[in-house]
Amino acid sequence: MKIIAFVLLAFPIFAQTNKDVSDIKSVLSMQEKLWNEGKIEEFMEYYAKSEDLKFIGKAGVTKGWAATLKRYQTSYPNRETMGTLSFDIQEVDVTAGQTAWVLGRWNLKRPSLGDIGGYFTLLIKKIDGRWLVVRDHTS
Repeated sequence: MKIIAFVLLAFPIFAQTNKDVSDIKSVLSMQEKLWNEGKIEEFMEYYAKSEDLKFIGKAGVTKGWAATLKRYQTSYPNRETMGTLSFDIQEVDVTAGQTAWVLGRWNLKRPSLGDIGGYFTLLIKKIDGRWLVVRDHTS
């Protein structure tokens, strides 16, 4: 009887976690779509609009939403440099229902410039009911 009660009490947690994982994967899928349409500002709508946002890359740490947007716009000034983005999500770990760690690979197909890619780790938070990136470590 105790085992059944435990399973019934734990089920909503597992169900919520599965929905959260699905929602997070949907966010990343939308980001792929927006990037591939050349919409960097819309892509950035899935990042927390905060000075606490941090993007960590080869050049160091970029702090804040506006600075991160500018970094993307400077690094990818046109469709040729943006290429076609694809993500390979390898792990989504939802913690406490309000934050999640995402591990994945990214790839940009750029026929005239050469393909590039690497790995990323994201810390995503649920803010006002939306999953938003608050830390992005991409290499």
